Amino acid sequence: MEVLALVGGEVYSPEYLGRKDILVVGEKILSLYNNVPSELLSHLNARVIDVTGFIVVPGFVDQHVHIAGAGGEGGPLFRTPPASLSQLVSSGITSVVGLLGTDGVTRSPVDVLMKARQLKEEGISAWMYTGSYQLSPPTITGSVARDIVLIEEVVGVKTSVSDHRSSHPTVEDLRKLISEARVAGILSGKAGVVHVHMGNEKPGLRPLLEAIDGTDIPIEQLAPTHLNRNRNLLAQAVEFGKAGGYVDVTTSVSPELGMRGSVKASEAVKYLVKEGVPVDRITMSSDGNGSLPVFDERGNLVKLDIARPQTLYKEFVDLVLLEGLSLEEAVRVVSTSAADHLKLRGKGRIAPGKDADLVVLERGSLRIVYVVARGKVFVEEGKLVRRGAFEGVYEV
Repeated sequence: MEVLALVGGEVYSPEYLGRKDILVVGEKILSLYNNVPSELLSHLNARVIDVTGFIVVPGFVDQHVHIAGAGGEGGPLFRTPPASLSQLVSSGITSVVGLLGTDGVTRSPVDVLMKARQLKEEGISAWMYTGSYQLSPPTITGSVARDIVLIEEVVGVKTSVSDHRSSHPTVEDLRKLISEARVAGILSGKAGVVHVHMGNEKPGLRPLLEAIDGTDIPIEQLAPTHLNRNRNLLAQAVEFGKAGGYVDVTTSVSPELGMRGSVKASEAVKYLVKEGVPVDRITMSSDGNGSLPVFDERGNLVKLDIARPQTLYKEFVDLVLLEGLSLEEAVRVVSTSAADHLKLRGKGRIAPGKDADLVVLERGSLRIVYVVARGKVFVEEGKLVRRGAFEGVYEV
């Protein structure tokens, strides 16, 4: 079993712990020391990495990545490719949740499941949502509940609301889906969340709130995303978050990509915090490898781009350097809060017994220096040292 020691770093767990030595055995953090005994390191034949002067934070948790590819708006030419291991770990992402996009017709949750398992074998942690935009949702076993209960990787179900590509579910449709996911979560010990793609249509979050109104279903059962798509939706997110719900903003949604009316993710987080949403109820995800279609007023496709996982890291840096959030707050937004919401119990914190998912950052610039996932080094001195299966095979 491999033993790794990161010594001398300033640790944010996300709360600041001061200078600590982190001892990793296998895939887990064994202990944190003020000064780990050199005799112990020698006895364990540990690999020692000196990170004195650097910052150590938990690995990022990206809860919305199209790991098996997505897209298709505009035809087969616009199907996006699967995510690669290198894309993820080079951005500090050590845990990922995959899902389908618009296309629940020619793509299947089975594809997402097998891609999640590939990423796990390549060395990071991966889960998924069953379902897609449509009702009735495509599943693996024939039902949402069975997928969540019986398949280890499935932590919830995806649907879509207030979007012209959705099935425009009724409030009753939503209530049934949320109830099914909740019971499945209870039976399996999982989160059983309903991860909701939010579109630009005027109802916004209202159908979700109406679906749980008058029930005992907690608002945390819902996980709406793309809430920085427009300012009206972001304003609704304030009330949703202040009521105890989790609100997710998308780092690939930006006016820079031609999305008129959208709000840059780091700016959206700053706004939510300023308006009183607790930072532990705010998350960011990348929408990595999803298509980014831009439609005109008549619903015609006028532009298509691809979302990039790297934007999660970029917006994390901007949270601290441009928006003035503390490092602890920024770590909660990109790691701890998502891990808590999805009940990813080994993730989002640096503590004994937690998974050894660590990102080492240069003080000041926050440049990524090392990335460790499940106890193995993937980025070393700023360079990628482990790649996924078949990466680079077809390069000429």
